[in-house]
Amino acid sequence: HVQLVESGGGSVQAGGSLRLSCAAPGYRYDTYCMGWFRQAPGKAREGIAVIDSDGDTAYAESMKDRFTISVDNAKNTLYLQMNSLKPEDTATYYCAAQYPGGGCGMTTTLRYWGQGTQVTVS
Repeated sequence: HVQLVESGGGSVQAGGSLRLSCAAPGYRYDTYCMGWFRQAPGKAREGIAVIDSDGDTAYAESMKDRFTISVDNAKNTLYLQMNSLKPEDTATYYCAAQYPGGGCGMTTTLRYWGQGTQVTVS
């Protein structure tokens, strides 16, 4: 059982920034693929970015200019820095992970998912 817990969501005005965190305590493997996804009301889930245990990243083309994925391995925490937020960024944001790592791209299926954190931009 792998438990992922998102935090850092909330309400922010358009143009503002938020940093989401995903805690994954007690990694069971040395390698991983992790990512951020979001789902707005009435819309399909949308991939944002992924990162592997080597620090290599991949972004959805529409996200790369404003969103940045990173990881602090010492803290077992995944981050998503979101800048210049827009109302259309309003969604539930999820982190996900796959252990052990392997292929890690925007089309990779990740097995473990958090409960999500709500981001509202007005």
